[in-house]
Amino acid sequence: MSAVTLFLEGIGENPEREGLLETPARIAAMCEEIFGGLGKDATRELAKTFHAQNNELIVEKDIPFYSVCEHHLLPFFGTCAIGYVPDGKVVGLSKLARTVEVYAKRPQIQEQLTAQIADAIMEELAPKGVIVMMQAEHLCMSMRGVKKPGTQTVTLVRRGVCEEEEGLFQTFLAMNAK
Repeated sequence: MSAVTLFLEGIGENPEREGLLETPARIAAMCEEIFGGLGKDATRELAKTFHAQNNELIVEKDIPFYSVCEHHLLPFFGTCAIGYVPDGKVVGLSKLARTVEVYAKRPQIQEQLTAQIADAIMEELAPKGVIVMMQAEHLCMSMRGVKKPGTQTVTLVRRGVCEEEEGLFQTFLAMNAK
């Protein structure tokens, strides 16, 4: 909490001012929440699986996420879509969203976040393939620097048959069309 007090002093604020008295404690609680993915094993969320046959492509889309840019410590937020082709086993749908959340709750870049999710699914579920697409607005670009609010960054990672078979990719994109 002393770091927040020093920060407030560094920007020219009075940390003893009424509105700032509890700010260091609030910032500590906020950091515990928004960086709650540090030290957690996201693959644990994917451990419980169920037997399933004859699924060609499973897509969970519009998964909201919030993360913090590791370069500026400003938020970026948006949605994630995950598609995978199971190889005999599937995971509960909430587990995909939980995996996104664990990785997002770390200082992060979107490109890395997208790959981490795809790689965790490949490692834990051993599907035939996976595709992860994330769309996000980065406040480091919206409220500072170039100042272009509303700009969306889209990242995409494909593994296995989702990388090899263009038809699966096109199906995934069609399923995610708004």
